[in-house]
Amino acid sequence: MKLSYKQLAVYCSLLFIGGGLGLFGSSYLMPRNSSFRQLRNVTTTAPTENIPPRRFGKVGQNTNANNVNFIASAVQKTGSAVVRINATRKVANPIADAFKNPLLRRFFGEDEQPFPQERIERGTGSGFILSQDGQILTNAHVVADTDTVQVTMKDGRTFEGQVMGIDKITDVAVVKISADKLPVVQMGNSQNLIPGEWAIAIGNPLGLDNTVTIGIISATDRTSAQVGVPNRRVSFIQTDAAINPGNSGGPLLNSQGQVIGVNTAIRADAQGLGFAIPIETAARIAEELFTKGRVDHPFLGIEMVDLTPDKRKEINKETNLAIQQDTGILVKRVIKDSPAEKGGLLSGDIIVKINRKQVKTAAQVQKQVDLSSVGDILSIEVQRKGKIQTFKVQPEPYPKK
Repeated sequence: MKLSYKQLAVYCSLLFIGGGLGLFGSSYLMPRNSSFRQLRNVTTTAPTENIPPRRFGKVGQNTNANNVNFIASAVQKTGSAVVRINATRKVANPIADAFKNPLLRRFFGEDEQPFPQERIERGTGSGFILSQDGQILTNAHVVADTDTVQVTMKDGRTFEGQVMGIDKITDVAVVKISADKLPVVQMGNSQNLIPGEWAIAIGNPLGLDNTVTIGIISATDRTSAQVGVPNRRVSFIQTDAAINPGNSGGPLLNSQGQVIGVNTAIRADAQGLGFAIPIETAARIAEELFTKGRVDHPFLGIEMVDLTPDKRKEINKETNLAIQQDTGILVKRVIKDSPAEKGGLLSGDIIVKINRKQVKTAAQVQKQVDLSSVGDILSIEVQRKGKIQTFKVQPEPYPKK
């Protein structure tokens, strides 16, 4: 059957209308004896008593104001006490040093110096307020080599901060600003942390103020050697919360918003890993810095290693110690004229107890030493040639070199 152009147009139109009605579902299909006007009246005057209540609020309305999650609640408790620290320091200009080369000086002239001897270096870090009168804790590397810094609070207020003390061994520093009635952080406890607990970091990474990141506690008691900074005397908290340059000095919080550590960006290559100084260590160092302006770290003068079967074989190849056991805390080396040597410790000793408290790792030994003071007497029990012996060692101040 052949169709005219008019018939074909009408046929296509009917197909289009029929398909469109099908898309809307069977409830909108026109009854057999109903007109289009009747359908329009039915669909526009449908009863409203069975319509479910509106699920969404008006635009701009916060319908979840009373349902803040624990992260937001923790940040609200502490966020106002986290500050931004801008430090400015003068450093030697390496380009200017290069022009001390006689050949270059002949080319440019003996008296000509095209580059300044010093250049200005600017850095940004974080910190948090310990007291209402303006005591602030941060990282030493944030404020190193400067006397004054600029401190900016979350509400926009800016203060000149006086650096009161720096301890590079633990990477802790303290700053004081002239203010009162400031918001302060709530201190927590890092001693009983368990891997898998929540960890919240607040700071100013990459210059982005008041940034919040979240993760978990990945591990505890990471030694400085394990982390890759053997010149530090800290057992670190490891977390997978993002910690970048600018986060240094900011707080690491638990799920209650309490400070459990001080974030430190010490490894530029630590992708997905962050580290924090336990708050007990940081608070103790901060108190000494505010009180004395310095910290006298107790020093024994031994190099320790946690034994494993592979480590034992390696040490026996490198030395003549002839270690027999596969576990324990080995005194690998005793520094000459150190407190340990004066107290009678020898290379090859296996440390068992300190002050009658059993220790199983080198990190635990270091923690016990750090908890003591210069001049205290430490009772160190060791295993030597199969026998248990006890020695009295008096820590001295940590040497500058």
